[in-house]
Amino acid sequence: MPEISPLFPPITPYASGMLDTQGLHRLYWETSGNPDGIPVLFVHGGPGSGTSPAQRRFFDPARYRIILFDQRGSGRSTPHGELTDNTTPHLIADMDALRLHLGVDRWLVFGGSWGSTLALAYAETHPQHCLGLVLRGIFLCRRSEIDWFLYGIRAFFPEAQRQLAEYIPPSERDDLLHAYHRRLIDPDPAVHQPAARHWATFEAACSTLLPNPELVAAFGSDHTALSLSRIEAHYFVHDIFLPDNSLLDHIDRIRALPAIIVQGRYDAVCPIVSADALARAWPEAHYVIVPDAGHSAFEPGIARALVAACERFAASGHFSA
Repeated sequence: MPEISPLFPPITPYASGMLDTQGLHRLYWETSGNPDGIPVLFVHGGPGSGTSPAQRRFFDPARYRIILFDQRGSGRSTPHGELTDNTTPHLIADMDALRLHLGVDRWLVFGGSWGSTLALAYAETHPQHCLGLVLRGIFLCRRSEIDWFLYGIRAFFPEAQRQLAEYIPPSERDDLLHAYHRRLIDPDPAVHQPAARHWATFEAACSTLLPNPELVAAFGSDHTALSLSRIEAHYFVHDIFLPDNSLLDHIDRIRALPAIIVQGRYDAVCPIVSADALARAWPEAHYVIVPDAGHSAFEPGIARALVAACERFAASGHFSA
């Protein structure tokens, strides 16, 4: 028998719009579920992946006011793939501008992968506006994590990493990040688009415990591949525009917030060592290891854990170990 999905049924937004910034960026946002429910902000990954309708389904629409937005250069935000004024401090400011625009005092912040990075950075900047955090597939954007993503991951996905590396001439393969970055920021689509496709399909191929051709195809589409790969390389080259180890160093700012960390044991994109470091620095957070999952939020075990975390928060108003 096929496994029953842990996600809530598909829903459509009751409101959406474009949030203007002080510069050239305009950000897509939407709200669905219960307008009077618990506000929850979904922070997508990448950076650069954008949101999708399925991401509304982690939350009970009767209990939650579900807020999705596309970060600068991502998804339906414009200009697509734009790197000007695209830094972590800009994204943090955007999130709080959206909070004010929607009339939210405090919200639950939910993020996975890069979304966990940005959720932590936002919460450490604005803890007074957070009800709590649900974090998945922890990424702290340390140099060791970026090196793992581009090189070390071949311990589990040698074929995918080989395809990533062999697109680059041998003379440049000792620095894949900058080799890809140079191509991804090239204005010529004949240069940046093939590089984007190689980067994005590599990441998708490594994101699930079992092969998922549909995910690889979705990541490989011209629109998603360009924003995902270009913006990721941009942030990685600049060490996410935050001081080294900033997220762990400032964990005291959010120690009192209720939080749950969900991590796939066999996550190869954001390996469990980072979630372990966060859990050790933040023992007050509830830490859930999913024993039969990789990276994707839609892995069955991870999806169940994320839905359970949000249900628990809605029922009790806080997380407890």
